[in-house]
Amino acid sequence: MSKTNTVAPLIENIGEATAACLITMVQGNLLILGLSHWVIASQTGVAAGVLASVLLMLAKTTNRVAISLILGIVTGIVDYFIHEGMFGPQAAEAVVTGLGAAVLSYCIGTIASVYKFKKQKLMI
Repeated sequence: MSKTNTVAPLIENIGEATAACLITMVQGNLLILGLSHWVIASQTGVAAGVLASVLLMLAKTTNRVAISLILGIVTGIVDYFIHEGMFGPQAAEAVVTGLGAAVLSYCIGTIASVYKFKKQKLMI
């Protein structure tokens, strides 16, 4: 496995977990994003992204649904322990963040695979 194949999924997982945390923390209102939101979301994103990437390397899976589920579950758990929820019961924000990360991961992965398929088809 090349370094690109190892690092790219890690960066993708960190980005998806961070984005899901940011959006959930401000409840979709991106105009109120502040430095404290970025710090908390970055902590959650890095921890969840690294942990999910390690689990995915150990699982050796390329199944898009499995990848999304693992990232979503790990992001939810990490978010729960990184900071208190901003809305609803204590774990509500963590659950929503995990779901957001899973959906974001699935959508981005699907779009990327379609793009790669079309690019390969054009090269032939």
